[in-house]
Amino acid sequence: MDNRFYSAFDLEYLGAPRTTDYRTPFQVDRDRILYTPAFRRLQNKTQVFLAGEFDFYRTRLTHSLEVAQIGRSICRYLLYQGEILEPDFYVDADLVEAISLTHDLGHPPFGHAGERSLNQLMKDYGGFEGNAQSLRIITETIYSTPGRPRGMNPTRAFLDGILKYKTFYKELDEPDNHFIYDEQEEYLVFAFGSDRFRQLSPGAERNRFRSLECQIMDWADDSAYSINDIVDGVRAGFITPDNVERWAAEAGLSRTEQEHIENLLRAIREDDVEARFGRKIGEFIKGCRLVKRPDNLLSAETNRYRFALEIDGSVREEADLYSRLASEIVFLSPPLQHLQYKGDFFLKRMFATLVDSYLDRDRKRLIDFLPPKLSRQLDEVETERERMRLLCDFLAGMTDNYAVRFYKRLFSPDFAILKDEL
Repeated sequence: MDNRFYSAFDLEYLGAPRTTDYRTPFQVDRDRILYTPAFRRLQNKTQVFLAGEFDFYRTRLTHSLEVAQIGRSICRYLLYQGEILEPDFYVDADLVEAISLTHDLGHPPFGHAGERSLNQLMKDYGGFEGNAQSLRIITETIYSTPGRPRGMNPTRAFLDGILKYKTFYKELDEPDNHFIYDEQEEYLVFAFGSDRFRQLSPGAERNRFRSLECQIMDWADDSAYSINDIVDGVRAGFITPDNVERWAAEAGLSRTEQEHIENLLRAIREDDVEARFGRKIGEFIKGCRLVKRPDNLLSAETNRYRFALEIDGSVREEADLYSRLASEIVFLSPPLQHLQYKGDFFLKRMFATLVDSYLDRDRKRLIDFLPPKLSRQLDEVETERERMRLLCDFLAGMTDNYAVRFYKRLFSPDFAILKDEL
């Protein structure tokens, strides 16, 4: 690679070295994500509203594409600033794009409600977390063929970039989120190049220790959903002038926050929300700058930890305001609560049926509900914990529509019984 920003440490592979072609290693990382079924399934997974109910709002797929575009733009803007970066010393936009496209790969059907449901169902078997599941997908699931190592053989910089959290489930007290699976320790060792991560305390300290590209992805994600949840909420009729005014009257806003709310109200009344909030993406990108970090565990190994992304305080406060508004007006609304209740009900009932049928591998099954490949895997693994994780993988990989169809196939007498493959 003709880029002095990255070292040999960044370019090491989790498995055997790849054969080289005309692409950089990070372009290969990105391409391998783009062409996997796990990425395509995001087109029918809930971002805010149930996927497929209407055509205009975001799904996990369109959200991921927008995060990738914002992430690439941040890379260009940081180079454009010219304070630290140069034409041959730059943050690789292909790497940031790959990380951004992957950041929601492990999310289950029915949005964060589905994530909470699966975590509760798996609490005795290592929990469930969307980011940990993304890591599991790229290291163990995609491009799996008989007789070959599983996973996509990622570069260290790419794998580390999706490690938003670096604390194990067992190190926390029945956490709701922000952890990786206990079985993923080898990937954390690979990301650090050793077990030096143990020098960081579990929880907030270790989770905040993120590569520069992970920080860029995280801000791109915050920018996308804080703005686009507002746009989709307006289009869907959840965010109206009346309920925004009621919310603002009770929210205890600062003068600056009140000005942002007045601008939102004008945009709604003038039917100009998409254009005005689209321009805010550019403002959020321009709120970024590169700063040098204090010496740390990895700063001598890689520039990914010598530098950090700093966000202008006023820009971050504006993003937080929009996120808070969307959370309290949209996500806590009765229709969204209804959706979350249904998703929770579907997943728990399907999970119970699958556990009853597949947890004991020596039990003869009169009915086989699952794809043949998964049934064989369940028969081959040795422990109950492994079988539970495979069943969880199956449910987490479902799209919203597939989950509804599978539920109907199990429990609705008048629904077709022919199987479709996930």
